[in-house]
Amino acid sequence: MIPIIAIDGPVSSGKGTVARRVASALGWHLLDSGALYRVLGLHAQHQGVALDNKLALVDLAENLPVRFVERGGDTRVVLEETDVSEEIRQESVGELASQVAVLQPVRDALFARQRAFAQAPGLVADGRDMGTVVFRDAPLKIYLTASAEERARRRFNQLKEKGFDATLAALVEDIRTRDERDMKRSVAPLKPAEDALELDSTDLTVDQVVARILDEAATRSLI
Repeated sequence: MIPIIAIDGPVSSGKGTVARRVASALGWHLLDSGALYRVLGLHAQHQGVALDNKLALVDLAENLPVRFVERGGDTRVVLEETDVSEEIRQESVGELASQVAVLQPVRDALFARQRAFAQAPGLVADGRDMGTVVFRDAPLKIYLTASAEERARRRFNQLKEKGFDATLAALVEDIRTRDERDMKRSVAPLKPAEDALELDSTDLTVDQVVARILDEAATRSLI
């Protein structure tokens, strides 16, 4: 069996950064499932497809022209030959992703593509339902969270570094709104898997979280 570490958590909890660090440390493959939904939302916008048009969105999902390219130790997201790695991290695209992710037919269309990332020597997968739906058999499941205020502060600093405008108060409100939507949606709601290790990173550094996960992986004889 392919060893899998599934890392779930709410928006801006740091799971993407942590997953990349863990995958790099282990030399494993990485699945950023959120990027798939962000790319799909962006692609739908480009194609003029309404976000409530399930049939059209499923068709886009099944034929999504996206590639993940490794460049200099970084994973770039390429949509129709255009690098959209930075664009999909904008708050507006995150909102598009949140809307398409609540549709079960869309999730079904992307399920097989996500499962296909599980290849030797191992996979680190981050998202909202990696441990509860996509990789239920993962031997190590992490639920990473932090306070809404701390997540907003981290997101605010990220956006400033990339030259995007944002206000801290608006980000806190946006995060709380998206948390509520993700946790209360009828399709794959955001929640810890029953056997997940829950980590609150509010007062932890990225290095401390990564070390905790690597220690747990070693304890479970995954590495």
